[in-house]
Amino acid sequence: QLQLVESGGGLVQPGGSLRLSCAISGLTLDYYAIGWFRQAPGKEREGVSCISSSDGSTYYAESVKGRFTISRDNAKTTFYLQMNSLKPEDTAVYYCAASRSSCFTGMNWWGKGTLVTVSS
Repeated sequence: QLQLVESGGGLVQPGGSLRLSCAISGLTLDYYAIGWFRQAPGKEREGVSCISSSDGSTYYAESVKGRFTISRDNAKTTFYLQMNSLKPEDTAVYYCAASRSSCFTGMNWWGKGTLVTVSS
């Protein structure tokens, strides 16, 4: 059973940075994708970023392009979301998720989320 555990959330001032981590266990798939999603209070969940295992291709929502970077460690057991130049509108619960297929299909496994609050 694949499990994902997020960490690294917290309170940060506007313009600051945070790095979220997603530790994955039980990953035995040859091809998969790991995505970061977020849900702000009163809003629907939205996709933030995704990375494909096949070639390392990365994708970003327009709202975070140039500010957020998705990456993985060499063992591919931990995935990261580096968030720079944070804005109050980035405040949300951030989730990592895994797909047994690609960034463009539905996610099959989800973590429980980590809260990011951007406020002065």
